[in-house]
Amino acid sequence: MAETLTFEEQNLVGVYNAGTRDGTVAALKDMQGYLAAEETELRELTASAVKKLLAMTDEEYAVLDLYPEA
Repeated sequence: MAETLTFEEQNLVGVYNAGTRDGTVAALKDMQGYLAAEETELRELTASAVKKLLAMTDEEYAVLDLYPEA
């Protein structure tokens, strides 16, 4: 099983959720291209989330709770 997403990564993936693991990875990588150089924290968060998404299966992605209730 892949490494668990942190709360912050989960929120980020939820915002850029494209419905599939591959689509979400592509959306996150696309978003990274628009980040300013000083946005290092968001760049690192996105890179970590992408790494974890690439390590999981489509089945694991499908059961993620990307929109947990507060």
